[in-house]
Amino acid sequence: MAGEIDVLERLLRRRYSCRGFLPQPVERATIERLLEIAQRTPSWCNAQPWQLHITSGAATERFRAALLAYAASHAAEPDYPFPREYRGIYLARRRECGFQLYAAVGVAKGDRVASAKQALENYRLFGAPHALVVTTDEALGVYGVLDCGAWVNNFMLAAAGAGVACIAQAALAAHPQLLREFFGIGAERRVVCGMSFGYEDKNHPANQFRTSRATKEEVATWIDS
Repeated sequence: MAGEIDVLERLLRRRYSCRGFLPQPVERATIERLLEIAQRTPSWCNAQPWQLHITSGAATERFRAALLAYAASHAAEPDYPFPREYRGIYLARRRECGFQLYAAVGVAKGDRVASAKQALENYRLFGAPHALVVTTDEALGVYGVLDCGAWVNNFMLAAAGAGVACIAQAALAAHPQLLREFFGIGAERRVVCGMSFGYEDKNHPANQFRTSRATKEEVATWIDS
């Protein structure tokens, strides 16, 4: 069993948010295998609320074009509100990640034009050959969202084990109206997040940094008596 936990640690350390993909598609059999593995995700009362819409080939190109056009003329209106604010250590971590990304791709501090251009890469799917959208039943509320988050994590870990790179994207959930129209998503579904995935471009500058993690001492409080 010790060897299995070591495998999990290696996958967690290997996984990162890829922001530059090769155009090469992932084999359908590989994607289906990842879906099979992620289906083992635990959920509240075994509800398994996640429903997925996955693009490939020409559909990805149509989705990419539609996203770019829609985001250019519409403000974000996510089904689930984005964080009200980042404060304290959460703001510090967010800034650290942003500064690392900008440094990697050559965006100077304060260059709003360049930073906005980089932000648009979300809607270009970072060049990925596949996109994935995760929805939950609206009646399940926050617990459906939590279950979907667990599914997303497990899919990404399975992908890391198969040599497939991913990035989970709140940006795609910013425009659920477009997603409902494009994918035919019913009114009873709520968009949790999106994901771009494929094979990483190891030479892309945005893939040259890794984010830090807090120590266990910073996040765990022990109560022994």
